[in-house]
Amino acid sequence: MEFIDYYKVLGLTKSATEADIKKAYRKLARKLHPDLNPDDKEAHAKFQQLNEANTVLSNPENRKKYDKYGKDWERGEEYEKYQQQQGQSQRQHSNSGQQSYGNYEGEDFSDFFSSMFGQSGGRASQRSQAQYRGQDFNAQLSIDIKEVSQTHKKELAVNGKNIRITIPAGIEDQQTIKITGFGSEGSNNGPKGDLYITFSIVNNTPFKRVGNDLYLDYDLDMYTAILGGEITVSDFDNGKLKLKVVEGTQSGTKIRLKGKGFPVYKKEAQYGDLYVTYQVKIPTQLSEKEKELFNELAQISKK
Repeated sequence: MEFIDYYKVLGLTKSATEADIKKAYRKLARKLHPDLNPDDKEAHAKFQQLNEANTVLSNPENRKKYDKYGKDWERGEEYEKYQQQQGQSQRQHSNSGQQSYGNYEGEDFSDFFSSMFGQSGGRASQRSQAQYRGQDFNAQLSIDIKEVSQTHKKELAVNGKNIRITIPAGIEDQQTIKITGFGSEGSNNGPKGDLYITFSIVNNTPFKRVGNDLYLDYDLDMYTAILGGEITVSDFDNGKLKLKVVEGTQSGTKIRLKGKGFPVYKKEAQYGDLYVTYQVKIPTQLSEKEKELFNELAQISKK
């Protein structure tokens, strides 16, 4: 039977602290746990070895023995005094709050472990159950841009359950929010997982949204563009905004209306800006009289 380097199993060196061992074990246990890899024999084998490494290195007496005699494990007579201390140290260790992910039916320990520490030592550690956090859920939610212009509540069906959530104003397209505790149940009274919702925002309005700002193209008739005047523009909430157009306004002219844009996410009473771009429209299908007048204007402009 081969010597097993438990430090290598955990990705550590002999200088590792107790905190290093605990952290490495928990990280690998979450990755290799049989509940998450039900049909992966390789992961199962690695998990068994991981449990052995944790059982040995997280116990001061076991670690001391392993460090001193590990590669010479066949010298069993030299282990006797440690073997006598095994029962007491395990009882102390079981009360220390050390967590283990290894208590599931059907686990066997390696011959190396059994020869060095005894099979019972492994089983005693196995009975120290740990809380295991539930898995997270992920969901996609399609929502109209008008809905996210104000904070509101919405009922969703998630994994067969109806939940009511609050959607803050200003949510952006493809933004993900976390709803704590709405994932799957944990094991051994462990905490529930979380629910992550990614929003897909549908925009069927004439407004283009960029962050918290809104952009609107406005068709401006040629006469108002030339002579100037006053127009009325609807904002995102269908409010009416009166704007003055100066004489000689060119197509493509952009004006900024401060604070008339989209709500800022989770910031009460804060809004982006609204940008209105004038698109000057040239008249078509002119009457004979209109053509005559334009010709007169053309002659005047040449003088």
